Amino acid sequence: MGWTMKFLFASDSFKGTLSSSETGRLLTEAAKKVFPDCECGYVEVADGGEGTTEAVLCAVDGRAVEINVCGPLWEPVTAVYGILDGKRAVLEMAQASGLTLLGEASKDPRRTTTYGTGEMILDAVNRGYRDISIAIGGSATNDGGMGCMRALGVRFFDEDDRELQGRGEDLIRVRRMDLSGLDPRLTETRFTIMCDVRNPLCGAEGATYTFGKQKGGTPKILDELEAGMQNYRDQLQIQFGIDMDTVPGAGAAGGLGAALMVFLKGQLKSGVETVLDLIGFDEKLQGVDLVVTGEGETDWQSAFGKVVQGVGSRCRKYRVPVVVLSGGMGKGAEQIYDSGIASIMTTVNKAMPLQDALDHAEELYRSAAWRMFRLIRTGMELRGEKEAVITGREAKE
Repeated sequence: MGWTMKFLFASDSFKGTLSSSETGRLLTEAAKKVFPDCECGYVEVADGGEGTTEAVLCAVDGRAVEINVCGPLWEPVTAVYGILDGKRAVLEMAQASGLTLLGEASKDPRRTTTYGTGEMILDAVNRGYRDISIAIGGSATNDGGMGCMRALGVRFFDEDDRELQGRGEDLIRVRRMDLSGLDPRLTETRFTIMCDVRNPLCGAEGATYTFGKQKGGTPKILDELEAGMQNYRDQLQIQFGIDMDTVPGAGAAGGLGAALMVFLKGQLKSGVETVLDLIGFDEKLQGVDLVVTGEGETDWQSAFGKVVQGVGSRCRKYRVPVVVLSGGMGKGAEQIYDSGIASIMTTVNKAMPLQDALDHAEELYRSAAWRMFRLIRTGMELRGEKEAVITGREAKE
């Protein structure tokens, strides 16, 4: 029995082992073995974190732009952002202001800045792009976005009217903000902030206490930075009439979320939802019989803004069945079924040390993909046989 099937593959990368595109290649190989006449397509997907720009550019055949900007400690770094078409650009703040740019000994959220992120935005605006999506995960900063805004023309002053640089330690000193130099073209630009954290600007669940430790903050440093962030929050409320402690996501990326929303009128949106929109995922679902997605490990976190959740929700909207093929399953993985996922399969086929699974990731994935498609074919054969029996009965009657 033969079928003409149309598959779409849309997996996240398996960190440190398989890229999104490699999973697509392996799934295509396995599908063709089981369904020789099938049509296969794959699209690279990310959740708004590291690798978002690359995934989107590959999916839409976009173009990368390489520029020199200030790093988190004002050092020169080379950052890359993506051009999708004549109007749209996609950026990752981590390219200029990310934690991975610093060694362990260099981490200090008092001194780091988002200035380079502002330079990336300004470069895109200078090139004429007026629809900019910014992924703000992985920051090394806790400056409230002051550095980013300084690069775009906003000036911050202390009580003696001295201009501040835009570092974490400057937050406590802010007394006045001057927006007269803000680039006017920014008001013509639509900003989408890719972010899945809901933390407010200040407090126990705010930018400083939630994320500051991983950026190098000791308890004493975090207390100092929190006092500064509270001052910054108060100054924003005085000037703009907005209490950023009541705005979910304002504390993302050390307060960059707040700055992008207040100064640039940016709209916060789920990272994976933004990526799916940028790559035109809904259009790619047309005529598809089955979607396969996946990630390194599926657990309770997968249902909260991860690739499998985003893909499952979109597929459910269009009534396209979707299954997950992941490296492993963790606690609470079954929660993902509520997001439109039909089932989960794993690549690990026996008890083994994690390192063995990582070392043989491609081999295990290829075998699991083949087993998965054989199981899908079996289900179709059962359905076909059942329909044939029912049809025969009806003919006799």
